[in-house]
Amino acid sequence: MLTALEEKVILALQRDLEVTPRPFLEVAEQLGIPEEELLTAIRSLMEQGVIRRFGATLRHQQSGYAANVLVVWRVPAEEVPAIGRKLAAYREVSHCYARTPAPSWPYNLYTMIHGKTPEDCTRTAARMAAETGLADYQMLFSETELKKTTMRYFKEEEGGG
Repeated sequence: MLTALEEKVILALQRDLEVTPRPFLEVAEQLGIPEEELLTAIRSLMEQGVIRRFGATLRHQQSGYAANVLVVWRVPAEEVPAIGRKLAAYREVSHCYARTPAPSWPYNLYTMIHGKTPEDCTRTAARMAAETGLADYQMLFSETELKKTTMRYFKEEEGGG
């Protein structure tokens, strides 16, 4: 059972955090509590397993990156962990996932690459392929962003926070 403070913390954290040097200070101020109390509550929620991780959504268009491409890679199953770590380490990569291939779709490793132009993304994918020895990959460029939202676990009160 969550305490009232824990529910308020989760409600506050399900909103987008501002990009500032101390985003948790701003959240604490909104809740009317000291920053350290907020951080203690967050640590407790993590220890309880209520919060498993924090994620960030890259709004690439707002950060100067106008292009992105999902690159799907065909990687020998035994090499997926090592190759996945290597590809995930590229600064241009925001997401890296292993997936079970389908009979008609043999790709089992997925990376999202961001760049200022589509050509930047293509060059990055080619560099990644050359550095890993992976020759079987496809590039799926984004055309339109249809949805990008944050998970909501508690409903906000009408007219309030």
